[in-house]
Amino acid sequence: MGRIVISENVTLDGVVEDPTGEEGFSRGGWFLRMSDKDRAAWAEMELAEARATEALLLGRRSDEWFAARWLSRSGAWADRLNSLPKYVVSATVQEPEWSSATGFRGKVLPGDVVEEVSALKEELDGDIVVYASIRLAHALLEHDLVDELRLTVFPVVLGAGRRLFDRTSTSRPLRLVTTRTVGDGLAFLTYRPDEDSI
Repeated sequence: MGRIVISENVTLDGVVEDPTGEEGFSRGGWFLRMSDKDRAAWAEMELAEARATEALLLGRRSDEWFAARWLSRSGAWADRLNSLPKYVVSATVQEPEWSSATGFRGKVLPGDVVEEVSALKEELDGDIVVYASIRLAHALLEHDLVDELRLTVFPVVLGAGRRLFDRTSTSRPLRLVTTRTVGDGLAFLTYRPDEDSI
């Protein structure tokens, strides 16, 4: 059975919006403020995560964003990401933009998010990782479909912007599984649902 893993870069106050400054958010670009040492350690951690991933689950806009940036790249990390199967939740596209280098073009999940993702978890084994895709992440969290949260916390407070936990209809108890420092300034936190508190 597959596990849905949300892997996000977040600010200290939980903002996920416009990390690279390309979306026009007035406080965007916060991801680019890390040191070279932090960037190298972050990239190493991301490569390890990609190697342990079975497939990627994305929203339509994230699929387009990643395709425009990663398909032309090479190297171990790009090769791994480009070769992974992609599943895109969308009612408006027929085929994912970020195709797989292994010939698997990806699959669009056009129906109900809960049904489609539940079926995908039954179909695949291993980690199904969600990058960016904040609207999709909100839906997955709302419907208790997330098996693990991996948060890389950047030491900046923005005070505004879309947050990972903007809206939830009920409280969701989580259990801290691991913590570690990445480089000199980033914190990596892993959480899982706390079944004992439900």
